[in-house]
Amino acid sequence: MREKKLGFALGAGGSRGVAHIGFLQAMEEHGIRPDFVAGSSMGAVVGGIYCAGLSPEEMHRAVKDLKLRNIASVNPVPLRKNGLMKMKKARKLIASIIGEKNFEDLDIPFACVATDLLQGETVVLNEGNVIDAMLASGSIPGVFTPARIGQHIMLSDGGILERVPTQAVKEMGADIVVAVDVLGSLMEKKATGKLINTFLRYIDVMDSRLTLRERERRDYIDLWLEPDLGGMDQYKMKQLEFAYKKGYELGNAHAKEIRRLLEG
Repeated sequence: MREKKLGFALGAGGSRGVAHIGFLQAMEEHGIRPDFVAGSSMGAVVGGIYCAGLSPEEMHRAVKDLKLRNIASVNPVPLRKNGLMKMKKARKLIASIIGEKNFEDLDIPFACVATDLLQGETVVLNEGNVIDAMLASGSIPGVFTPARIGQHIMLSDGGILERVPTQAVKEMGADIVVAVDVLGSLMEKKATGKLINTFLRYIDVMDSRLTLRERERRDYIDLWLEPDLGGMDQYKMKQLEFAYKKGYELGNAHAKEIRRLLEG
């Protein structure tokens, strides 16, 4: 029986985050289960649902035909609510899958990160309602209304400051930290002239540079993995099956390496 504790840090990445499901499926097939999971944005959603007991296979079936209209709806008063869209549909969908759970109810210890826009810092969410925390972690500023949890009244996407939450999973007690970054290097995009696309691109550029710096200085990261998702657009609900398959391939390719880390 292995003594080292394994932690997965599942990174932000919108629809590209479906690759996390494929990665977890491969891990399960190789008999590798994490002792801790931390997630950011889409990584928080996948990680939280997984830790609540849903298998990767079940998650795969649930997202196969997922459309934006299934998880978000237009906010009729976007300026007043500080967001173009609301997440009521997403909350209802997740609750129908895992029920209303608090962090202490989960099968695997889990935490997720969000960004406190007022304090300008990363907040680790690890108590209270899991669904509320997951959605706060995925609230893209300007797109979704910021969340209120406890003393934090303006929580937004965890990926703004912490795209891949390696520090969070290390502090949970992981001896071996495996990071899965579904965004990888910044990709060149064509200009569209649309305000929302310009804003999202701004977030991508800032996020990529910050992630690179954090990766270089965190020597406790044992393995940093990136699925080969090419030019897949994280803001479009397309190529979900492609993302799953690439995540599955990634897990299969590195299963032996992860096992060696645990046994070494």
